[in-house]
Amino acid sequence: MGRLFPDGTRRPLRAAALLMGLLAAAGDAASPAFALSDLQTIPGDAQQQTPAGTPEGQAPAAGPTPQAPAAQAPANPGGSIPRPDPLVAKPPAAASGAKPAEAQPKPVEVLTDISKIPAPVARMRQLIVEAAASGDVERLRALLGKGPTQTVIGDNEEEDPIEAIKGLSGDSDGLEILAIMLDLLSTGFVKMDAGTPDEVYVWPYFVAKPLASLTPPEKVDLMRLVTAGDVMAMQEFGSYNFYRIGISPDGQWKFLSGGD
Repeated sequence: MGRLFPDGTRRPLRAAALLMGLLAAAGDAASPAFALSDLQTIPGDAQQQTPAGTPEGQAPAAGPTPQAPAAQAPANPGGSIPRPDPLVAKPPAAASGAKPAEAQPKPVEVLTDISKIPAPVARMRQLIVEAAASGDVERLRALLGKGPTQTVIGDNEEEDPIEAIKGLSGDSDGLEILAIMLDLLSTGFVKMDAGTPDEVYVWPYFVAKPLASLTPPEKVDLMRLVTAGDVMAMQEFGSYNFYRIGISPDGQWKFLSGGD
């Protein structure tokens, strides 16, 4: 293109020619010429290089397509309470559902040797046995104590302890209770509340031993005191609930009682 002159010819515009010349000069200055042998692969070039060992003319094996990292959710969206990490190991009991082992009851020491207990206890036991074997309930009166040391006889509110003993018996003379007392004192016994002001020696030992743990000989001992039907009732009740006798370490006859 050019301007049409009056003589009918077209001449190139001077400004356009000048601009084209400047552009050509700038291109030459910014892009120096290189030989083909001087060109090198630019790191990060989008073109994939052929791995070593690939046969000529064979395309390289396609590798896994890199994926963009997934967007991570905020650690605590909306200020909510974070949940426990499921990968954190739980305590063995919680993970397996096992229950903690229950404490085993302490074994009951059944005593049978009278010579190894305090002498006052052995003496009071012998006096009770002799009075009961006589068949005369009045012989127990001197052993029952008075005032603060008076023997507790069941839950009877009788002021006279001998009358209270007769009230427990199936006969009016108290002979049944005397017979029961002899049976009680012929069994093994236990020391209860040891080391406390309430320490006491108690006959029979069934008061402290679970009925389910009784051996066959111990079951025979129990049935010398009660019937098989009574034993079944005790098992339903949960413990021995027949009569028992207690004597303190200083030889006081503390109680004659039955039931729990």
